[in-house]
Amino acid sequence: MSLLHLTHLPTPSPLRQASPSSANETRWALFLLTASLLLGLGGCASRSPQTSTLPAPSRPSSWPERDGPEAVIPPNLHQVPDAIPKLEPIRKGGPNKPYEVLGQRYAPITEDKPLVERGLASWYGRKFHGRSTSSGEIYNMYAMTAAHPTMPIPSYARVRNPANGREILVRINDRGPFHSKRVIDLSYTAALKLDILRGVTPVEVERITFEDIRTGAWQRGKSLEPAQPDTPVFAAAEAEGAAQRESTALIASSSETARPIAVVTVPRHAAPGFWVQLGAYSKLDGAESFRQQLLKELDWMAPLLAVFKDGGLHRLQAGPYSSRDDARQAAERVRLALNLTPVVVERR
Repeated sequence: MSLLHLTHLPTPSPLRQASPSSANETRWALFLLTASLLLGLGGCASRSPQTSTLPAPSRPSSWPERDGPEAVIPPNLHQVPDAIPKLEPIRKGGPNKPYEVLGQRYAPITEDKPLVERGLASWYGRKFHGRSTSSGEIYNMYAMTAAHPTMPIPSYARVRNPANGREILVRINDRGPFHSKRVIDLSYTAALKLDILRGVTPVEVERITFEDIRTGAWQRGKSLEPAQPDTPVFAAAEAEGAAQRESTALIASSSETARPIAVVTVPRHAAPGFWVQLGAYSKLDGAESFRQQLLKELDWMAPLLAVFKDGGLHRLQAGPYSSRDDARQAAERVRLALNLTPVVVERR
């Protein structure tokens, strides 16, 4: 409301004494002035206000712009158990095919090889939570998983923070990180347990090999003595001397050309768990020949096979499996493929 609208109202003269009538006029003028002001304010208030948008509350300054934790973090994440390594075959296709990101080409490892690295670790959270990983599994930022640019998928790895001595075991099921000098990208919980949530941190990474899993060597500081009297031996008659190895370590290939059996070491100790026994032989070369046959016909069993010596017998077994049901399922696959009935045994 403009003040120009009030200029027509009468005002008393300061040089003249107010009479009763002039006093009344003055009071009346003040009344009109007050009423006009109230009406003007009411009119101003009745206008439609201009539309305005209030700024959204800002996120905590500690949250990264692109990624970070969720607003509400589940409790007791420090108590989430580490990943438990198990034997999972490596295939050359799928997530293990060569690929290119940001102009950089990567060639994933497709064999069971040891890998030790030192470099920076990062972590990823809510931006990718619930999305598919390179393995096809759904990313869970609260599970003990990690991404690696070239380690076979799936794999298991030990990650150590040298600054505080903390160690964790994670399952590699994704690709990344794609930044110079970074060697691994951890889940939120894995980073929490290592105390590296504040930013990229130097770490040591070691891949858990199939032999580490078969022998139980990944369990540092735990007893690895076998519960059964089976004594592990070397495939290809390693334990029976070089002369006998030369005479027995030959089998006919599919092209009827003799070739040497590969010398493959088996566990020094059998890891606890459930094992599928595929055969028992009086001579080591018999067990090894059947092992080679299985490698051809059931390649998914390659990382699982081992030969153990029990008294006068050489037992060909596959394992370990974490549960009896898993071992039975594997035995059933063998039965259907080879018309063979394996036996499930347990090592404590």
